[in-house]
Amino acid sequence: MAIHTARVLVAVSAGYDGTVETRELRYFVAVAEELHFGRAAERLAMAQPPLSRAIRQLERRLGVVLLHRTTRSIALTEAGSVLLREARAALAAVEAAERRTRRAAAHRPGMVLATKAGASSELLSKLLDAYAAEPGAVPVEVILCGPGEQEGLLRDGRADVALLHRPFDTTAGFDTEDLHTEKQVLVLPAGHPLASRAHISSAEVSALTDLPLPRWPRSDGSYPDGPGPQVRDHTQLAQLIALGRTCAVMPESVRTHLRCGHAIVPVPDAPAVTTVIAWPPHSKSRAVADLVRTAVRL
Repeated sequence: MAIHTARVLVAVSAGYDGTVETRELRYFVAVAEELHFGRAAERLAMAQPPLSRAIRQLERRLGVVLLHRTTRSIALTEAGSVLLREARAALAAVEAAERRTRRAAAHRPGMVLATKAGASSELLSKLLDAYAAEPGAVPVEVILCGPGEQEGLLRDGRADVALLHRPFDTTAGFDTEDLHTEKQVLVLPAGHPLASRAHISSAEVSALTDLPLPRWPRSDGSYPDGPGPQVRDHTQLAQLIALGRTCAVMPESVRTHLRCGHAIVPVPDAPAVTTVIAWPPHSKSRAVADLVRTAVRL
């Protein structure tokens, strides 16, 4: 079914039982994000009058006011904020369904696995080898991504399965199986005065002034404020640590990737990190089921 004709149930207020087309959801999201009909119309490549009529019609059908309008500004009502959140999720689900459907119809079936670059490398290698030996195994494309990106790839359908790491990654909305739990360690430059310590506390790490903690990008690409350097991936982080510019608390499996320029000190009170394999709920993929079974067996 084409995306513009698909219909999605959206519960906006108690007692409402109706359907909203994805086309209307796209219109509303554009207006709600731009808070300006002119910019929203330009973004949608359409004229402003039909966009305004579509939003008014949507409000009449739902029986709620979605936008507070004045001659100078537009603001979301409480109902509008709810619809914006639900509409984004609904549109993402439709797009994910389309991507997975197209991939399932490909002449050569396959599966896409997303994982954070540099994380769980040994586990991933064992998993891929074990799965490849299974009868009926399909090719697995591995996407190595930055911290937190694998969750988005899984939600929008660009990945069929992912390796996530609690408590850093959100697993809400996915089916998951725990694979491995490990403690965390402080990675710092070799030769640093703290390198000879038997252990260190999280409070002591946060209080370090000569080795400020790194700043990872948020989901919108911006960086939080702070004295630490901006980092994008673990390769960059490892080099900055070796240069004496930062330190980082990381899962202890990072030992296998470090060079002689690094030292490791256990952080006993840091939260344990659990690697999980995650996939969309209600997945009907036989390949995903086989891969999950292989991962759990390992």
